[in-house]
Amino acid sequence: MSTSQAAAREHDPFRATRWSMRVRWRLTPWWAKVIAIYLGARLITTTIVLVLASGQAANPWTGPKPGYFEYANLWDARWYQIIWIGGYPRELPVTDAGQVGENAWAFLPVFPVLSGLLTWLGLPWNVASVTIAVLAGLGAALVLHRLMSRFLEPDRALFAVVLFAVAPVSPIMQFGYAESLGFLWLALALLLLVDRRYGWLVPVLTAWAFTRPGALAFALTLGLHWVWRWWHRGRDPFPMRERMVAASVTAFAVVVGFAWPGIVWLVTGEFDGYMATELAWRSAYIGYHELVPFTAWFQGAAWWAEWVRLPAWLGMAAVVVFVVSFAVMLFLPAVKRLGIDIRLWLASYGLYLLAVFFPQSSTFRILAPMFPLVGALAVPRARWYRWAIVVVFVALQVGWLMIAWGIDGVDWTPP
Repeated sequence: MSTSQAAAREHDPFRATRWSMRVRWRLTPWWAKVIAIYLGARLITTTIVLVLASGQAANPWTGPKPGYFEYANLWDARWYQIIWIGGYPRELPVTDAGQVGENAWAFLPVFPVLSGLLTWLGLPWNVASVTIAVLAGLGAALVLHRLMSRFLEPDRALFAVVLFAVAPVSPIMQFGYAESLGFLWLALALLLLVDRRYGWLVPVLTAWAFTRPGALAFALTLGLHWVWRWWHRGRDPFPMRERMVAASVTAFAVVVGFAWPGIVWLVTGEFDGYMATELAWRSAYIGYHELVPFTAWFQGAAWWAEWVRLPAWLGMAAVVVFVVSFAVMLFLPAVKRLGIDIRLWLASYGLYLLAVFFPQSSTFRILAPMFPLVGALAVPRARWYRWAIVVVFVALQVGWLMIAWGIDGVDWTPP
C-alpha cells in the first residue's frame, strides 16, 4: 500500500473500516465463515417465517398467530412426534375403501429418536425437533464446503454454501422435518465417494437409510462409479482391493436401501406394507393405483394439466421436455466442473424420482437432495449475478412458504 493510499484511508474512516473488515473476513477460518453464512441465512428465514406466522389463522395444528416453534412443526412434522410417543403401528390402518391409509411407517426413525432424546434433557418437542434440524443443516453446510472445495476455488466454494443456505426450500432446515439430517448424510456420502474412502460409507449409508429415502439412489451412484473407474482404469488405476471394497459397499447400499420396507413387512406381516403406505399419499390426487415404475410423473402431469384446464397430453409433453433438459444440464461446463461422482448422483437421484415419485406439492422439497448443483450456480463471479441470485432465492423462499407451508383452512398442498 502506498503512503498516499494509507493517508487517504486515515482521512476516510468508513473506507478504512470497510477495508479492515474485508481483511478480517479473508483471515477468518473457512469453518467460521460457513457458520456465519448459515446462521445469517437462518436469521433471514426466521424473520420471514415470523411475519407469515403472525398472519396464520387457527388450523388443525395450532391456534391463530402461532409462535415460531409451533409454526415450525406443522404438517408431517407431527408424524415424527407421534412415532416418538407411540412408535409404529403393528397393523396398517385401512380406509373405508379397503386400502392402506396414511400412517407412521412412511417416516423413518432416526430423526424422531434424536429429537426425542433432546426432550429427555427438558426441551419441548417443538424446540427439540427444530434444534436437530438446524444443527444437521449446519453440519451439511460445513461438509458441502469441503465437497465443493474439491472442485472449486475458495470464493466459489464459499458462495456455493451461501446458495445452499438461502435456497428456496432452505426453510425446511429449521422446521421439524428430517430433510437437513438427510442432507448431512448425503453430503458426507458424496465427500467420502469423491475421496474414495469407501469403507466409511457403511455407517453413513446405514444412518441415511433410516433417516430419509434415497439410499437406493446412492446405491446406483456407487454402481455407476464402479463401472466408471473400471472403464478408465488405464489412466486412473483401480486396484483389485478397491474394486472389491467398492463393490461390497455397493451391495451393502442395496441391502440397507431395502431394509426399511423389509422391517415394515416383518412387523406388519404385509409384504408391500411400505409401498402401500407411500401410495396412500398420492391417492388424494389420482385415487388408488399400483406402482408402475416410470409412470407416476406422466400420471401427475396429466392430473395437474387437467386441474388447470389444459389438455392432459400437454402435461405429459412437459415431462419429456423436463427430462431431456435435465439430461442436457448434466453436460453443461459448469456442472461438469463438479466431477463425475456428483454428476452420477444427480443422474441416479433423477432416475430414482422418475421411477417412483408422484409429482405434487412436495416436489420442490423432494428435489432438494440435488443441492450439489449450487456448485455450478456458484461459478460466475460477477457481483451483480451473485447478489441477484441470492435475492431471487430469498424471494422464492417466500413463495414456497406461502404456497406450501401456510394453511388457508382448505389446504391440500403440504410441503
